[in-house]
Amino acid sequence: MFFRSVVMFMVIAIVPLFIMRGILLASVKDKLYSERVDNIRQHSNALVAQMIDKNYFQGENKDVIHNQISQLANIYDGRIVVIDSSYKVLRDSYFRIFGKTVISKEAFQSMQGEEIWRYNGQTDMVEMAQPVIDDGGVVLGVMLISSSTATRTAAYLHIKRISTWIVGGISIVLIGIAFFFSREHSKPFRELAKTINYIAEGHFDEKVHLKGYTEIVQISNAFNKMLGRLKTLEDSRQEFVSNVSHELKTPITSIKVLADSLNMQPDAPKELYQEFMHDIVEEIDRENQIITDLLSLVKMDKKSDVLNISSVNINELMELILKRLRPIAGKRNIELAFESFRTVIANVDEVKITQAFTNLIENAIKYNVAGGWVQVSLDMDHTYFYVQVSDSGIGIPQEYQDKIFDRFYRVDKARSRETGGTGLGLAITKNIILMHNGNIKVKSKEEEGSTFTVRIPLVEDNQEV
Repeated sequence: MFFRSVVMFMVIAIVPLFIMRGILLASVKDKLYSERVDNIRQHSNALVAQMIDKNYFQGENKDVIHNQISQLANIYDGRIVVIDSSYKVLRDSYFRIFGKTVISKEAFQSMQGEEIWRYNGQTDMVEMAQPVIDDGGVVLGVMLISSSTATRTAAYLHIKRISTWIVGGISIVLIGIAFFFSREHSKPFRELAKTINYIAEGHFDEKVHLKGYTEIVQISNAFNKMLGRLKTLEDSRQEFVSNVSHELKTPITSIKVLADSLNMQPDAPKELYQEFMHDIVEEIDRENQIITDLLSLVKMDKKSDVLNISSVNINELMELILKRLRPIAGKRNIELAFESFRTVIANVDEVKITQAFTNLIENAIKYNVAGGWVQVSLDMDHTYFYVQVSDSGIGIPQEYQDKIFDRFYRVDKARSRETGGTGLGLAITKNIILMHNGNIKVKSKEEEGSTFTVRIPLVEDNQEV
């Protein structure tokens, strides 16, 4: 990121600087040479007027015109050649080709009445061909002018050299600024990477304290929030391992004690034998439930679970779930009521959605007060169906309400062990609801009860998650 920022800064700032320099130098060069041509043209126009006025091409006043040609050539440190309409040289300020015939591209074009000028970089001269046209529009001849531009070239090279130093100095400063700001800009991310590597080693107590732009501070806060949840999850995981180890070991220990007791009493009465076997079966069922929850969670973690979607009557499904749970509610004298506003038919995985709603309602019974109530309601609109599970139970403290769906998390650990909970029920429930593209919310007040609200689409197109 550091080097990319430097390169980007250079592309954005320095490259345009050199482009602007090139454009300005080209403009200066053109201005210098075009001014030279304008000056020559101004004097040559006056000379042309003299040639026409004094009938130079008719052989009159030659000495006067020749003197003026010599003066003009000296002024512009150049050479002037005058040819007539037959391309014969009438005057050469260098006295080299006097009386000879000159046929060149420039002379031919100018003889057609066109003024031509160009800069010759090899000789560092401005070359100009100017036609001599009388009042009747007849081309009498052409004046070929070559003028040295050495002074202007020297001025241009001086300007070019100065601009190179200026642009070079500015570029060095900009590169320094680019390195400074890129280093400062990438510093928070280097610190973040350092912290992430430290956390990857298992140090979840480390926090990021990034300073700088608002976005960087937001990243820092978001990362710390994520880190807090990771730490909570890691603490929950460690606690879960400890709890599950205990939960898995307890039934086995009980089974062993009961079996040893029977082995030590070969003549135990039938009633005692049956009682011990009944206890052993209960412990096996408890062990099986823990293992089943663990397998369900692992399967969801791998995201390889498949939804077997079918059209399900949710009203009948709820009636069946409540029928299964009424004996559990009856043991604690808890009233279990169901209210349905209309018939709801939805495309869901019947097995999984049954497990989710069973977990919710069973929790409402387990964490309730004796003689309390559980109210289940079902409703729908044109897109979703809604299930609400309310109870008169012990409630959930406000600070724990955003954690109860975390895997392995249990608010009341002692109570959970009494009811046989593993801290997986709500996590499994939420995963199943999310697999159906639904959501779940909770509202609760301590000692007044809780309300869980589930919203699930009536139609589920995706069959695999």
